Amino acid sequence: MARLKYCLNASTIMTTPIMRQIEVAAEAGYEAIELWHDHIDAHVKQGGSVADIRKAVDDHGLAVPTTIYLAGWFDSQGDEYLANLDECKRRMTDSAAIGAPHIIAGPPGGPSDYELGAVRYRELLELGRSIGVKPAMEFLGFVDQLNTIEDALEVMNGSADPDATTVLDPFHIFRGGGSVESIGLLSGNQIAVSHFNDVPAEPPREVQHDKDRVMPGDGKFALDRYLELLLATGYDRYLSLELFREDLWQQDPLDVARQGMEKTRQVVEA
Repeated sequence: MARLKYCLNASTIMTTPIMRQIEVAAEAGYEAIELWHDHIDAHVKQGGSVADIRKAVDDHGLAVPTTIYLAGWFDSQGDEYLANLDECKRRMTDSAAIGAPHIIAGPPGGPSDYELGAVRYRELLELGRSIGVKPAMEFLGFVDQLNTIEDALEVMNGSADPDATTVLDPFHIFRGGGSVESIGLLSGNQIAVSHFNDVPAEPPREVQHDKDRVMPGDGKFALDRYLELLLATGYDRYLSLELFREDLWQQDPLDVARQGMEKTRQVVEA
């Protein structure tokens, strides 16, 4: 069986400054970290540089599978679209400089024109290739439409681009009302990264949001089946612990990261 690699998504320790996030990931035994552009921008605004971040990542022996995220590219129009595309270009440039192969591109929150979105996704991929990073289109379980694997595939296939990928996440599969079995519709090279978490029994699915995610093994999602299907696609890269819990943000980030590593290992290596 392929060995999945352990990654820390910086959202799990969101309130920790980015340079400390990188240290924590390494100290807790992760092989990689997903970084957020808001944190990158905050570091630069405070007098740091993207080069500082790249050096810290390299010095700690970490990979950066993705940076997060791009918005407003899917279906905005006119001057708004051009402004959004400029921001996407800026973020992709920083992502490439940090060494990430992918950057996560989020869907719109409301009704979605999949045909237009497919064209825009192809254009975003072309722009990314010119910069040196590949946008991965994420589906989100709590948005109006683009909330399942099938939805993501419709846009990916419509783009007709060989670099089209999505992001898998137990929470979003559950929250969007999709089936874990739909992972079988994907090939491993269509998955940019796999986020990892669990879903609680309460509140009801229809009202759950990011803040409700729980540590792997602490909820009710069929994570064993998720992993079985994930590996069957041929995917052999990162499982990235992604939580958004304010109670964890108030704790020592290294303790949180170590707890997450232990919980993830217990599920994966059971």
